[in-house]
Amino acid sequence: MNVDLIYTYFPNLTPQQREQFAALGELYNHWNAQINVISRQDMDGLYEKHVLHSLGVAKVIQFKPGSEILDVGTGGGFPGIPLAILFPLVDFHLVDSIGKKIKVVQEVATALDLKNVKAEQARVEHLNTTYDFVVSRAVTRLSPFMGWVRYKIRKAGNNDLRNGVLYLKGGDLTEELAEVPDKYQIFNLSDYFAGEFFETKKVIFVPKK
Repeated sequence: MNVDLIYTYFPNLTPQQREQFAALGELYNHWNAQINVISRQDMDGLYEKHVLHSLGVAKVIQFKPGSEILDVGTGGGFPGIPLAILFPLVDFHLVDSIGKKIKVVQEVATALDLKNVKAEQARVEHLNTTYDFVVSRAVTRLSPFMGWVRYKIRKAGNNDLRNGVLYLKGGDLTEELAEVPDKYQIFNLSDYFAGEFFETKKVIFVPKK
């Protein structure tokens, strides 16, 4: 696991952010041994396949201070935890339906002193709050996902992109995107990050109607 990968693509981190990113490896090794939230074979590639992948969102948008972000199906805290480190003045609400995964997220957030993270065991359909953006990593096909979250996004926003969904996904999405009636933009992460892993990885941005 090599945290220098993060420093390469995000060279302007504060000393505190560098320490927080560096701590992720040991924290996830510790918690993953007790509660499996990342596949064992992926742990060696934690910084590329999980942390840097999550930070692909930050190559598409720089969230303005005070923005509120919902991470749906966060699993072990991705993309929410890396984004919360990068944007300390932005509030992140991380939800997952599986309680043991949320326990890991809460423990990691506490260890990193991430005061801008709230982690909760919940289904997105039961949330009554609205947000500027919803982020997620390949929880399901995009069309049903949009059905779950479209009413969780507030209309007014002050970011450079319109409020909406930022969805991390890989592979050939031609068929899947044909199911989505909304307008969307595709950002190829291979334009920002080197390496075979990112060749088919994308951020799909679907603005609020």
